[in-house]
Amino acid sequence: QSYALYPHLTVRENIAFGLKVRKTPAAEINRLVEEAVATLQLDKLTERYPRELSGGQRQRVAIGRAIVGQPETFLFDEPLSNLDAELRVHMRTQISELHARLKRTMIYVTHDQVEAMTLADKIVLLRDGKIEQVGSPEDLYERPANLFAAQFIGAPKMNIFELTPEFETLRAASGLPPETRYCGIRPDSFEITSEDQGAIAAKVRLTEYLGNARLVHADVEGHGPIILEQPAGRELAAGTTIHLAAAPAHCHAFDEAGNRLATAR
Repeated sequence: QSYALYPHLTVRENIAFGLKVRKTPAAEINRLVEEAVATLQLDKLTERYPRELSGGQRQRVAIGRAIVGQPETFLFDEPLSNLDAELRVHMRTQISELHARLKRTMIYVTHDQVEAMTLADKIVLLRDGKIEQVGSPEDLYERPANLFAAQFIGAPKMNIFELTPEFETLRAASGLPPETRYCGIRPDSFEITSEDQGAIAAKVRLTEYLGNARLVHADVEGHGPIILEQPAGRELAAGTTIHLAAAPAHCHAFDEAGNRLATAR
């Protein structure tokens, strides 16, 4: 998270510093540094000082300093948290490509679910020091183990309905097991339909235009606010009542304790 570069040393000297401390032979230092700067595309910056570099370039120098030590495992602690949005996207691809080239284990700590979903082969989802779920990004998104995982992964987060008597139509329409206490539906799984086919009625509060889609914020009587994602071309005026349905395959069932039911998708 902190680059911790020595301000009085050049890029090359920063990368080589740890090797010199370990009294690595000069020829070996030069070889390892050259390999690192080529891998990280720093070869034109080797004589610059940290103050002359961008945030992303300083990040790559810090990674280069780790690479030359030839570790079996890399530990990244929120390495992109200090970068702006565009640079975060760029550095995500850099780290992903670096992992593919080096073929080394990388343990990456982040609170950013986009980083977790795009970089990880396996995600360990933690809450208060306890593991909530372990699996691939697809596992966590498509088969969340509990309500915490269901609402943590996905933006906007999954809508969770408590199946009180008012929502028995939702239980019936979704084909949920009788022991289901909570039904989860992702914003992009809702379909706006006719009144007689809709399991949920909602009143539109506002919409957000995202270019390729619209986020619709609505209120459901007896439940509260929900969010649904619709194609960008479909405009819905505030105050409009809409009727919603979701295919049973897109309805996630959770029991009284908030754990995913084994019979669910």
